[in-house]
Amino acid sequence: MTDQSASNAPVQSALQGKLRPPAVSLSILGWLRANLFNNWYNSVITLVLLWLLYVLIPPIFQWLVSDAVWWAAPPEVCRAAGGACWAFIHEKARLILFGLYPYDEQWRPALSVMLLLGLIGASLNRFFWNAWLIAAWIVGGTIIGCLMAGGVLGLPPVETSRWGGLPLTLGLATIGLAVAFPVGIVLALARRSTMPAIRTVSIVYIELIRGVPLITILFMSSIIIPLFLPTGVGIDRVLRAQIGMIMFASAYLAEVVRGGLQAIPGGQYEAADSLGLGYWQKMRLIVLPQALKISIPPIVNTFIGFFKDTSLVIIIGLFDLVGAAKSALTDPSWRGFYKEAYFFIAVIYFIFCYFMSWYSQYLERTLNRDVRR
Repeated sequence: MTDQSASNAPVQSALQGKLRPPAVSLSILGWLRANLFNNWYNSVITLVLLWLLYVLIPPIFQWLVSDAVWWAAPPEVCRAAGGACWAFIHEKARLILFGLYPYDEQWRPALSVMLLLGLIGASLNRFFWNAWLIAAWIVGGTIIGCLMAGGVLGLPPVETSRWGGLPLTLGLATIGLAVAFPVGIVLALARRSTMPAIRTVSIVYIELIRGVPLITILFMSSIIIPLFLPTGVGIDRVLRAQIGMIMFASAYLAEVVRGGLQAIPGGQYEAADSLGLGYWQKMRLIVLPQALKISIPPIVNTFIGFFKDTSLVIIIGLFDLVGAAKSALTDPSWRGFYKEAYFFIAVIYFIFCYFMSWYSQYLERTLNRDVRR
């Protein structure tokens, strides 16, 4: 055996050498020809794009950087400069970020945002995926709620009608998705149930919610639901908006998860049955992990869409990030600097949405190691 293995070693080494991909190196001109000018229509597209960049980038750079007012200055200086007025952002940043929250107490929403981002960051790390993470969210959520609402530990109370800006946007999105995701999984399982009553209730709920726009649900939760409550019983406006957004997101997530469940081969169910697993064991240990892994792209797509949809709460009088920016533009002294305001909040939205997209790709690469060549 030893002699035969030793005699085959040079052959195996030669085969492995032949199987290696050839090393390819291109010069700059070679790369340009291979990637930008490899045929006539790609050459035309490349030239058109280069012309557009030549036309658009200089004025944008001039407005954003060279002619912009970067320091704190009165609005007359900004109007005379002609470029972007970042002095407006310097003047109104706290109003845009924290809405109508009392000025002297704005350290509380700032600390709440940092705590919330810390919890989200810990949740994205697989090292912390254990029971302690749930306890951290309970403790952290309680601290955030006490900081925002006040009324304890000597903190003056602040009504939810004064909450706004980034804490409200992040709070609605995070809590909404954290609750809607498990509800969506249950709805997806119920829709595929063999019991007609459960399947019918799930189908009616999902199709009813998906059949109307989010604005309708927000109006219903803000105006219609209070009409049916007993006299003297009221639900906070932020809580009503949160419930409406959870209902909306859970219906869409249910359909996404159902798509993942349908993609699981029947052999997986039969293998679980042959092991003697019960329904919930089969779903928890075999079916759902595979279905959720398949559904990562549409799930994250729903997450990103839901995060941006939080801006719709402005129609029921809540000042989220967009609403707070609009409120900042009502100052007569700073009226007209809408481009700076919307550019500022667009950067914030882009950072969060891009990070969600990047993390989904990272998660896909990590979880697909078993099938990646």
